[in-house]
Amino acid sequence: MTKRGEATLKAPTWKWFIEYTHPSQAHMHGVEEIVYSGKTKYQTVDIIDIEFYGRCLILDGKIQSSEYDEYIYHETLIHPAMVLHPEPKHVMVMGGGEGAVLREILRHPSVEQITMVDIDREVVELCQKYLPQWSQGAFEHPKVQVHFMDARKYLQETEKVFDIIIMDLTEPVDDGPSYLLFTKEFFQITTGRLTENGVLVLQSGNFNPRLIECHAAIYNTLQTSYPIVRSFSAFIPSFDTQWAFTLAAKKLDPLKLTPEEVDKRLQERQIKDLLYYDGLTHQNMFSVPKDIRTAIAQENRIIADDQPLITY
Repeated sequence: MTKRGEATLKAPTWKWFIEYTHPSQAHMHGVEEIVYSGKTKYQTVDIIDIEFYGRCLILDGKIQSSEYDEYIYHETLIHPAMVLHPEPKHVMVMGGGEGAVLREILRHPSVEQITMVDIDREVVELCQKYLPQWSQGAFEHPKVQVHFMDARKYLQETEKVFDIIIMDLTEPVDDGPSYLLFTKEFFQITTGRLTENGVLVLQSGNFNPRLIECHAAIYNTLQTSYPIVRSFSAFIPSFDTQWAFTLAAKKLDPLKLTPEEVDKRLQERQIKDLLYYDGLTHQNMFSVPKDIRTAIAQENRIIADDQPLITY
């Protein structure tokens, strides 16, 4: 018998990708192959195959999704908001370059049109070339319209209103391409582009209580524009952490959806092949532990156009 840590392992021969979550903490992944490495106008892009999670998309040194577990991230981001709305017809997506967001939205038969706005055409084209299994042809679907431009500019200029707005963007650090899409001024713009039962949902940082600053700032900022704001989360194996999401709404509250009602709505929409999300999962993901609630409550920062979120 061996003690923990004494199991016999062969010495690794691959190179390592190291993702830093803090100056004193990082995750290491054994790299099998570098598929693509380059830089667009807005960010660095790496697409690599790692031994444990398969093909991965990496932007500015952070894993965005992996072949093994992208379904967890994308089902979590999409279906709680889509199921909450009684009949989502018009959906806007900000970011979502892999196309998996489109894939999941298209499962809902009431959807008539999806408007995707992404500032980085090169990332979308790279994902279509190297990660086609993510989108599964969604970019060519007749319900999908793609615009390559700044999402804030699009919302300020369009007259469209949406039932759901989904933000699948990188974190709002002051030197990133998404910073101005997380401010109180921007969230106020989104309220005017949502219908009466409209829902906004976004990925919103790490749910680790030691790294809660980003999520708490987004949560607090959303509360300046929306009467209902709910944190929820899922463990993403390739991120090696519990990851945070936030849902904001004018009227609809995801906490009022029972597991039975979630399953009923999925059945009515004939959505039968999800791998992660269902009624019990919905109940679990919106059950925020006490330490996280306490950590969020202790942060009071609000992100504004002239007050960026500055992190490590």
